[in-house]
Formats: sequence, C-alpha cells, structure tokens
Amino acid sequence: MTGNTRRARAIAIAEAKPNARMVALRYLMLAAGATAASLALLLSHLI
Repeated sequence: MTGNTRRARAIAIAEAKPNARMVALRYLMLAAGATAASLALLLSHLI
C-alpha cells in the first residue's frame, strides 16, 4: 500500500458519518453511566 493510498483511506474513514443509531446508543450509555454514578454517590452519603 503506497503512502497516497493509505492517506486516502485514512481520510475516508475519518470522514465517514457516524450511524445515528450508534450515536443515540452512545449518549444513552453515557446517560446511564452518569445516572449510576450519581446514585452511587448519593447512596454513599446516605449510608
């Protein structure tokens, strides 16, 4: 693979638009993690 081919491939991968479902799932998992962390912090203060 020549340098130009490798560069073109890297640019194509970088410009690929993320799937909307994957973006939604990522935010959902982030929100679930934040909620779990908040609950754990809250429970640790109450106990």
